[in-house]
Amino acid sequence: MQPSFQAQLDASLGVLAALGRQAALAEAIAARVRDTVLAGGLLLTCGNGGSATDAQHLAEELIGRYRGNRRALPAVSLAADISALTCIANDFGYEAVFARQVEGLGKPGDLLVCFSTSGNSPNVVAALRAARARGLGTIALLGKDGGAARALADLALVVPAADSGRVQEAHLQVLHYICEVIEQAVAAEPMAS
Repeated sequence: MQPSFQAQLDASLGVLAALGRQAALAEAIAARVRDTVLAGGLLLTCGNGGSATDAQHLAEELIGRYRGNRRALPAVSLAADISALTCIANDFGYEAVFARQVEGLGKPGDLLVCFSTSGNSPNVVAALRAARARGLGTIALLGKDGGAARALADLALVVPAADSGRVQEAHLQVLHYICEVIEQAVAAEPMAS
């Protein structure tokens, strides 16, 4: 039997309603990202599969633009450099692909934002540990029960759903909200002369 599109929409709406009950946390996350990049800190993002796409999406919206033209903001997706990923995976193992980049690029005042639909991806957990060891702030957008990543993040938003598609839809809402908050703040900056 073919799945019903309406059933999928209903499931999405239920997850988004649950996400709405975490609005204050989403606002705190957006404020933390905004404050970090406006202070000149580097935003590092990571995730696997569809979550890697979310990590890239957030980084490109900041370094490029979301809606309006503004200055570029410092952001790098640790999932984007295939040369680094394959080198690190080959030499240190796949678990180290993000942590090794955090060690090389991150410094105090920077912020790591991780995306994981389970919260148990070993490379995401390792990245959070590396970020803490180097003095970076940590944010995790997670699914299910948050997994091992939940306890390693300064701020962890857990989408209470087991379906990866629904979790990623909710993460996208948070990601776009972060962009809205940052662009509003940057738009208020005086123009450089």
